[in-house]
Amino acid sequence: MAAVDVKFDGDGLVPCIAQDANTGEVLTLAYMNEESLRLTEETGEIHYFSRSRQRLWKKGEESGNVQKVRQLRIDCDGDAIVALVEPAGPACHTGERTCFFRDLETGESPSPVDGEALAALARTIESREAERPEGSYVVRLLDDPEFAGEKVMEEAEEVSRAVREESDERVAEEAADVVFHLAALIRSRGIDLADVGKVLNGRRA
Repeated sequence: MAAVDVKFDGDGLVPCIAQDANTGEVLTLAYMNEESLRLTEETGEIHYFSRSRQRLWKKGEESGNVQKVRQLRIDCDGDAIVALVEPAGPACHTGERTCFFRDLETGESPSPVDGEALAALARTIESREAERPEGSYVVRLLDDPEFAGEKVMEEAEEVSRAVREESDERVAEEAADVVFHLAALIRSRGIDLADVGKVLNGRRA
C-alpha cells in the first residue's frame, strides 16, 4: 500500500504519467482511481480508469502492450503520479511508441532533444540490427566486435587528446564518437545502454 496519501479529484481520479524507465521518455498521460491504483500496486502492471468508457482497464489487455511497473512516484502536492514502466510495446493506440509523437507547431514527428539522444541512438542501433540495411556502418560494427572494439579504443584516445589540446566543441564531438561506437560494441553482445544504466545506479548505493 502507498505510504503517501493520494489526493484524488472530485471525480475520484488522479492523473498518471507513464514514463519509460529505461529511457526517461514520456509515454502517455492517463488517469487512475483508487481501485486501478490498488491493482497497479498489487499486480505490478499498469491499470487505468477510462473516463470515456467509465471503467477500469489494464494497459495492454487487448494489444498485449502491457506496462510493467518499476516505480511509482507522486508529486509534492500528492495529486499526480509518475509511473516508471517497462513497456512491452507501443504505448499509443495508434501504434506509435509514445502518445506524444507530434510537434505542437508543425504536427510532424518531433526531433529528439538533447536528453533523448541516448535513447534515440539505442533505437537506431536496434533498428539496424533488425532490418540490416546493405552497407550500414552500424551493421558492420555489430557483425565485427573486434573492429568495433578497435574503434572504441581509437576514439577514446582521440577524446583524451582533445581534452588536452582542443576546443570544448571538439571534446564533445570525440566523446560522441566514443559513445556511438561503445553502444554498438556492447549491443553486439546483446547488452544495451539501459543495462549499463542499471549498473551505474547500483553503484550509487
